[in-house]
Amino acid sequence: MDKTMQLGDKIINRLGFGAMRITGEGIWGPPKNIEEAKATLKRAVELGVNFIDTADAYGPALSEDLIHDALSPYSEDLVIATKGGQTRTGPGVWVPDGTPEHIREAVEGSLHRLGVEQIYLYQLHRPDPKVPFETSVKAFFDLQAEGKIKHVGLSNISVEQLQTAMGMGQITSVQNSYSVLNRVSEDVLKVCEENSIAFIPYFPMGGNAGGLNQQTIDEIAKKHDVTSRQIGLAWLLQHSPVCLPIPGTGRVEHLEQNMKALNIILDEDDITLLDALAQPE
Repeated sequence: MDKTMQLGDKIINRLGFGAMRITGEGIWGPPKNIEEAKATLKRAVELGVNFIDTADAYGPALSEDLIHDALSPYSEDLVIATKGGQTRTGPGVWVPDGTPEHIREAVEGSLHRLGVEQIYLYQLHRPDPKVPFETSVKAFFDLQAEGKIKHVGLSNISVEQLQTAMGMGQITSVQNSYSVLNRVSEDVLKVCEENSIAFIPYFPMGGNAGGLNQQTIDEIAKKHDVTSRQIGLAWLLQHSPVCLPIPGTGRVEHLEQNMKALNIILDEDDITLLDALAQPE
C-alpha cells in the first residue's frame, strides 16, 4: 500500500485531516476548547499530515481562521484545500449557493482568512439545484484562469456531474461521503481511479448501524488490537490507491489514534470480509 499520492503537482501523505470538527456543535461557532483545536492542527502536521480539508461554511469561516492562527506561516509541502458554494443560517443548516457571484465572494473570503495569494485546491461544496451545474463549475475555472485557485475539485456529485465537469476542464479531486459501510459513491470512485483523480471520502466511518456489519468490523479490529474506526480507515487506504481519507477531530488523542491506521495491514481474509459488508446501490 502506497502511503503517498499525487495531488496536482505535489506528493501528499494519504491520510489527511478534515477540519470540520474543530468548530462548535452543529459545525457552528467556536469549539468548546479553541486551544485544543489549534493543538490538534499542529499535532496533525507534526505527525506527517500535509493535506488539510476545510470550507468557508465550517463555523462559518471559523475553521479557516483557526487553521491560519495555528499553522501560518505554512510549510511549503502543506496543502490546505477549502470549499465554497454553501452558506449557513444556523447550527446544522446548510444552504447551497452556486451562483458565480457568491463563489467569487467565497473564494476572496477564503484567500483572506487563510492568508494566501492562491488556494491550492478549491472545491465546489455542493451543487446548487437552483443554478445550472455548468454555470457553477465555469465560475471555478474562471477563478483558476485568474490565478486565485490552482486546482479545481468537486464535492457531493454524481458520475454524470463529474463527467460534465471533466468536459469543461481538469478536475483534481472529488469529495463524497464514502466508507466501508457506505458504498453509494462506488461508481464515482471508479471514474476517479480511471482518470487519476483524488477521491476524498468524508464520514470515513459513516453508516455504522450496528448489527452483523459492525460486529464484523469489531472482530477484525480485535484481531489487530486496534479500534473499529482504525480498521475503517485502513480499509479505505487499501481499497483504492486514489482514496485520500480525511478523518476529523478536535482532540489530539483521537487524531493520534486515527493516524495509526497508516500502519495497519489488512490481510486477504480481512479484505474479503470487509468488502462484503456493503454493496454499491
